[in-house]
Amino acid sequence: MKLNSNPNFATSISFYERFVEDIVAGDKSITIRDSADINFPLNKAIDAVIFQTDDVFARLYISSITPLSFDEINAYHAQQENMTIVELKQVIREIYPDQNQFYLIEFTLVEPH
Repeated sequence: MKLNSNPNFATSISFYERFVEDIVAGDKSITIRDSADINFPLNKAIDAVIFQTDDVFARLYISSITPLSFDEINAYHAQQENMTIVELKQVIREIYPDQNQFYLIEFTLVEPH
C-alpha cells in the first residue's frame, strides 16, 4: 500500500482527550496508529480534534508517516509521546490489543485553538 495515495485525505486527526494538554504544550510530537488511521496529507496542516467530542483544539503539521512494528517501539518514541516506554506500550495495547504493525505519524504544533 502506498502511503498517502488516496486523494481524499482526512481533514482532521483525532486524539483522546488525555493527550490534548501534551500536544498543545508541544510535548507530544508523534502518534502511533494502525493502517485504518493514516490517510493524512503530508507536509500540510490539519485540525486536531478531541476523539470524544470532535472539538478542534489545535492545527498540526503532518511531516511524516512511516511503518513501525510493536517491537520497534523504543525510548525515543516514548519521549516523543511524553511517556515512559512502559506507559507507551501499555497505551498502545489498550487501544490496539491484537495488532503488531503500526504507523508512526510525526507532527508539529502549528497553533493551539
